[in-house]
Amino acid sequence: MDGISLLTITVLAVFVGFEVVSKVSSTLHTPLMSGANAIHGIILVGAIIVAGQAADPWVLAVALLAVVLATANLVGGFVVTDRMLHMFHARKEVGRKAAGTKETTGKMEGK
Repeated sequence: MDGISLLTITVLAVFVGFEVVSKVSSTLHTPLMSGANAIHGIILVGAIIVAGQAADPWVLAVALLAVVLATANLVGGFVVTDRMLHMFHARKEVGRKAAGTKETTGKMEGK
């Protein structure tokens, strides 16, 4: 494929990806991030394999850059997923505390 075809495919993939991700509801972001982290792990393994087999210094430099970027992407994905899970956990605890307070108050009033 020539460069123009590859550039066209890349631009179309960016637009489609943006549209798909922007339409996802907030409750589905955590499971989707987990799946994306798995894909980023596969990309990291591929970048390490390419870096290990690189004979040309230019290919090695690009492969090592890919390893660094894939690692940052993978770690960032896990950090975001962890923060989102803590947000959902905090909501459940607040709901339980409020429900416990109402139940305790109701029991005292009933006596």
